[in-house]
Amino acid sequence: MAEGGSDQNRQYSHSLQGLLQMAVAAGTTAPEASGTMQQMSEEQKKWLQEAIADAFKGQLDEIQQIKASLEILKKDTETVEEDEEDEEKANALDLISDLCENLDNASDFCKLDGMRLIVERYLDCPESELRWRAAHLVGTCSQNNPSVQEHVLSLETMTRLINLLDQDACELVRIKALFAISCLVREQESGLRKFLDQDGFSVLMRAMQSSISKLKVKAAFLLQNILISHPEQKEVLCSMGMVQQLVALLRTEHESFHEHVLGALCSLVADFPRGMAECQEPELGLEKLLSERKELLKNQEEFQEELNFCEELFQICFCGHQDDGFMDR
Repeated sequence: MAEGGSDQNRQYSHSLQGLLQMAVAAGTTAPEASGTMQQMSEEQKKWLQEAIADAFKGQLDEIQQIKASLEILKKDTETVEEDEEDEEKANALDLISDLCENLDNASDFCKLDGMRLIVERYLDCPESELRWRAAHLVGTCSQNNPSVQEHVLSLETMTRLINLLDQDACELVRIKALFAISCLVREQESGLRKFLDQDGFSVLMRAMQSSISKLKVKAAFLLQNILISHPEQKEVLCSMGMVQQLVALLRTEHESFHEHVLGALCSLVADFPRGMAECQEPELGLEKLLSERKELLKNQEEFQEELNFCEELFQICFCGHQDDGFMDR
């Protein structure tokens, strides 16, 4: 390690992140000329030992915090005022969500049977403040964590989340339910199957037809992601009239959400003749709509991505006879 270790060590916290930062710094600052390893000083050894101990103690402390929060969430109670109890439970859900951004903590949370408690008691509870936090926690734990995803799905969570997305009276609950669904569906085959078993595409369309801007964007984005990852679903979507419904959304008053609708349409027709043919149906009027939209968006930098999708969709569906080379590609 480089000299001046005492000063350098003080730059890093006694945490796993601090240890990683120190290791990266040591690797990038090691002398290249000699090609030899330098001995650690006694002071550096002592700092490293303390840092490792503190890092793992911190991990254990986080598990204790999760356990304490679960005890709060397990209360049925009438020992405190209801408003105070709800606030305490909301804080517990927030804390667990923060801690479970760490994949190991999320796995340990499930091993403590915390996920079962959240799914069975809090996703359907009367208080919307607890429902949306529960849905957010499900998504946070599941994101990029296959073992947790499988556990969550085994609890029949998808059915509850679909119902929240489709029917809940609280906008934030619906948004967080969609977040959780996305974390269980993307790059997760069993999650997608359960989503499809619950008529998930129809639910996504109803979300895109809602008046909740954030929900509409997230629903269209998830649809596009599924089309890219699972092109075999294009036939199903065409059979349920998805092309016509997406074009109908484009005919509503212009908003930024249309960018994602066009992106979904581009993904739907790419390398899929049936989708292209449906877009070309004269009664749909898509060619004229796209021409008008391109004119509307021209020279507006904030809509450049939407304009790109417009041009791509127009090129795929309506320029084949003008540019056979493009269609061959």
